[in-house]
Amino acid sequence: MLNREMVMDYILECLQGMVANGQEIKPDSDLVDELGLESIKVMDLLMMLEDQYDISIPINILLDVRTPAQLLDALVPHLEKTYGPL
Repeated sequence: MLNREMVMDYILECLQGMVANGQEIKPDSDLVDELGLESIKVMDLLMMLEDQYDISIPINILLDVRTPAQLLDALVPHLEKTYGPL
């Protein structure tokens, strides 16, 4: 069964492959200011999440997303449509 912790672990795992080696990534790390992600990398992350969880994620969820934790919060309603309460 899918839960928030599993999704956060996957988000952090994906991010680890996108940032400089050895850089610590936490749920409250700023995607742009701390991790240096460009918009194309953030789009890649969304596509990875869509593929992993077989969901469609509207791009406008990124308007208020600055951290992995905020991304998870924005994803929850879309995940719950497919998987039920997380």
